[in-house]
This record gives sequence, structure tokens and C-alpha cells, in this order.
Amino acid sequence: MVGAPGVFPARSILRPAIDDLGASGSTDAMNDLSASSRIAYRAALAQPAVARRIRGLSDKALAWLFIAPTIVLLLAINIFPLVWTIYLSFTNYRANRANVPIKWLGTDWYQSILTDPDIWAAMQVTAHFVIWTVIIETVLGFGLAFLIDKKFRGHGMWTTIILLPMMLSPAVVGNFWTFLYHPQIGLFNYVVAFFTGRDASSFQMLGDVTLSPWAIVIVDAWMWTPYVMLICLAGLRSIPDYIYEAAEVDRASKWRQFWSITLPMALPFIMLAVLFRGIENFKMFDMVNLLTGGGPGSTTEVASITLKRAAFESWRTGYSSAFAIILFVTVFGLANIYVKALNRVKSR
Repeated sequence: MVGAPGVFPARSILRPAIDDLGASGSTDAMNDLSASSRIAYRAALAQPAVARRIRGLSDKALAWLFIAPTIVLLLAINIFPLVWTIYLSFTNYRANRANVPIKWLGTDWYQSILTDPDIWAAMQVTAHFVIWTVIIETVLGFGLAFLIDKKFRGHGMWTTIILLPMMLSPAVVGNFWTFLYHPQIGLFNYVVAFFTGRDASSFQMLGDVTLSPWAIVIVDAWMWTPYVMLICLAGLRSIPDYIYEAAEVDRASKWRQFWSITLPMALPFIMLAVLFRGIENFKMFDMVNLLTGGGPGSTTEVASITLKRAAFESWRTGYSSAFAIILFVTVFGLANIYVKALNRVKSR
């Protein structure tokens, strides 16, 4: 008997032992073999059947077989918590009172959130943070990418230096800039005082109601502008050289080439960077929590800080679940609209 490719016939594995036992038959020989030999014999007999079963599967079935564990893991990590959060958002559940009977409240939490002026104030602070960080990071990131794309001497070294802030963890960046913003010993105040002539200890970036939102914007722009630069640089490097050569033949100026070739062809990459940074900054928590904790007062209390306080300080789990769903729907809806606009730009 010839087995499957790469599978040896069962009798060939045990042939020496069976032959040594004489001509009493393979059945009698199997009775005299050790337990380990019998297990090996049965495994060898099963291998051709398994191999035939696998060979009988289609390519589609094999693909599903390989991705099934990943799908199950994603369902367990992403889908189930989302469904559970939706359920909790309609109840009075509190995580610190798990033994209290759960009461169905319907849409009461949603109505309370959408009519709460504090929630709308937090959303306004979040919008301010998202808009200004995305604008600053996009302008600076594209400008740096445009310069790095020129491939001047040492451009590789400067690219590495520019990328350093992005490699740091938010915890390190938050503590680092907290020290820089210190009104007494912080370097930032002394740099501002050097250029403006103002006393270095006369203002506090993190303690002033007017300056604290901009302090967070500066830190986020410092950290994530290199990320935008990388995406824009990929877009600039994807533009074929022959297009610029044809423009030079037509005697197009550098300014004309930029507005007619560079910017339109790099626009999908710029929009992609805006999408990524907009989503990330909308759910920003760690940097704000480390720098100001939402203060002074509620000046820098973004939506994620409000959500954290409701969930883990007031233990209003049902309320915070409803707020989380509202934030999710907001981000998902805006991102979906933006992706459709991005696809139209790419198709042109």
C-alpha cells in the first residue's frame, strides 16, 4: 500500500518487529508489541485518512480554516465588548454595585447626555483640540516632507532626528513637557521670555485658562507631526519623475509644478493623514490626563476625560456606556463621510 506523500506506510514502521515475531499474523504480532508501538501503528494508519481529508478541502475552505481563529479572537475582543456596552447603556448598572439588580431604563441616559450642557462643553473642547492639532500637524508635516523629499546631504540623518518624538511613549512625553512647562525651572518659559522680554515666571502654560489648551496642542503637534510627515513623504515619493520632466519641457515654473502636480497627487495621502490624526485626537486621553488632568477647572476637559470621570470616579457605568456609544457613533459617522470624500478624490 502506498500512503500519502510524505507519509510512510504503517506496516513499514513496524515491519522489523512484526517479522521477528514469526508468521503468526499481524494480529498476533500487534498483541505482543509494546504500548508505544501500538500507538505508533494506529497513528500511522490514521495519517493517510487525515491527509486525504485535507486534500479534499477547497481553497476557500482552507482560507476559512486559517482565518477562523483570528475571527473568533476579534469577536471576543471587539464585538462582544461593544454589544455588552450597548446593553449596559440602557440600564442602571454600576460596576461598584454589581450585586444590585439591573433595571432597564430605555433611552434615559441618551436623553440626559444630549441635553447636558457640560457634555456639550466637553465636546466643544474636543473639537477645538482636534481642529487645531490636525491643521498644525498637516501643515508642518507636509512642509517637512516636502523638504526631506529634496534629498539634500544628510537628509537621512535629519529624517531620523525628526522621527524621534514619535518613537517616545505618551507617558514619557507628558512628563517631559510637564517639566518644560514648569514656570520656575521650565525651559519653555525661559525661551519665551528670551524672545518676548516677558518675565519667565509671570505665566503658566498649564495653569492658565487661556494658555493650557494651547499647551496641549503644542505637545501633540511636537509628537505627531513626524507621523504626518511620513505619510506625506510616501505620497511625494510616489509621484513619477517623468511628470516633472514633462512640466519642465513645457517651461512650467516650480510654483506651477507644485500647485498642478505635487499638491493634487499628494492630496490623497494628506487626507489620509488627516483622517488618522483626527480619529486619534478625538479620543485623546493620555496626554491631557498627564499634562492638565482636564484643568484648570474644565478648560481642557475633553470628552475622554469626562467619560473617565463618569465611569471610574462616579461609577455611573450605564451613563458612561451611553456616552461611549455616542462618541463611537460620532467618530464612525464622521469618518465614514470623510472616507467617501477621500475615495472621490482618489478616483479623479
